[in-house]
Amino acid sequence: MTKTLKKGDKVEWGTSQGKTQGTVEKKLTSETHIKKHKVAATKDDPQYLVKSDKTGAKAAHKPEELKKK
Repeated sequence: MTKTLKKGDKVEWGTSQGKTQGTVEKKLTSETHIKKHKVAATKDDPQYLVKSDKTGAKAAHKPEELKKK
């Protein structure tokens, strides 16, 4: 599992177009919705809200999908 990430950390992750970079906005520990998409985060299975450097879009990612820069 990835080290604990915090707000402001620079990260990268894989997409169908290749690697993308962004910034962690916050750790999600409860169910939430992003653009009508359900994010099933819990305290035991958190996800991270990340803002893409390229597009500015926000998305939730599981810790194992993110690599700290």
